[in-house]
Amino acid sequence: MLRRAAVVSFPAPKRFLPGGADTPSGLTVLTRVHVILSLLGSGAGLVVWAGLLRGKGMNAVTVVFLATTVLTSVTGYLFPYHTLLPSHLLGLLSLIVLALALIARYVPGLAGPWRKVYVVSAMLALYFNVLVLVVQAFQKVPP
Repeated sequence: MLRRAAVVSFPAPKRFLPGGADTPSGLTVLTRVHVILSLLGSGAGLVVWAGLLRGKGMNAVTVVFLATTVLTSVTGYLFPYHTLLPSHLLGLLSLIVLALALIARYVPGLAGPWRKVYVVSAMLALYFNVLVLVVQAFQKVPP
């Protein structure tokens, strides 16, 4: 005798603020934090990019760029998901590239070939961050 397989369904994620009230725009607190971190990281990354082109270190902005970009990638994994998505793979790539940038910048202090490693990895991290920003903006804007 054949049995029917049980259907497993997952509840939709609840959108909430502390206290249980929905946000007016339908965004969760996590979504807002993630978006703010992403925007700060992209803006700071563009400033760092301009500084690299002019040969300026821009230490404080670099710290903001690296920290907010790492936090953006990490908070992306806090959203509920049931399968591995392309965004998770890009987040992993971003974290690997950011680890290289952090090592190159702070362990040998940009000495020798580490300067090139830092520039390439930091700009790849900026590219990934802006790429996701643009793709998600097009997904949210109605045609």
